[in-house]
Amino acid sequence: MSKKPSKGGAPALDMTPMVDLAFLLVTFFMLTASFRMAEPVVVDPPSSIGQVDLPDNHILVTIDNDGRAFFGISNSTAKMNALRQMAAKYQVKFTEEQIVKFSGLPSFGVDIKDLPAYIDAKEDARKNFQPQKGVPLDTIKPNNQLKDWISIGGTEAVKMYEEAKLKAADAGGEFKAEKPRYAIKCDSKTKYIFVKDVIKTFTDLKLYQFNLITSLEGGGTVIDPTK
Repeated sequence: MSKKPSKGGAPALDMTPMVDLAFLLVTFFMLTASFRMAEPVVVDPPSSIGQVDLPDNHILVTIDNDGRAFFGISNSTAKMNALRQMAAKYQVKFTEEQIVKFSGLPSFGVDIKDLPAYIDAKEDARKNFQPQKGVPLDTIKPNNQLKDWISIGGTEAVKMYEEAKLKAADAGGEFKAEKPRYAIKCDSKTKYIFVKDVIKTFTDLKLYQFNLITSLEGGGTVIDPTK
């Protein structure tokens, strides 16, 4: 007995909608993604066995093996507000475009008078920007800009934290963010005297609790709590 031929062909699946969806997702992520700018200095911190994570909300001072200090705030709004106050104190003018651009810099290591030129420089040029002698922290002459950055930047970071916490409470939502934390990151070859100067700057501001960033033995980055 012969079989009847099938009336329909082989089953087919139209992949056009799935391809369209994939391209839409790719386009969305390309338009909404923000690229992190490179750090102006790369340091190799000493290793430890501590396993405490550095929170997203932090104020960080990085010290390279030449003793130069680099300053950064993770909160972009606090960073812009701090720049406005520092500009007023040191009488340095910044355009609104420079202030917004500054909010995207992870850290910097120049005198505030050189900061406008540093902000306007291209990312590749910032690595070799001159003079890049670090943020001034002279404890003898009245030019401890690092102290002012830590004081003003820390105050603004805490203010942003409190405002976000208040908004979450008003909305009835859960607030999980941590309070801003101060941290010091230095190269394993950095001389202790340079780290000591930065620690003195913290203690002069009556900031006795901060963290030292190290590399986890076997890989990874952690922080050791210091009081």
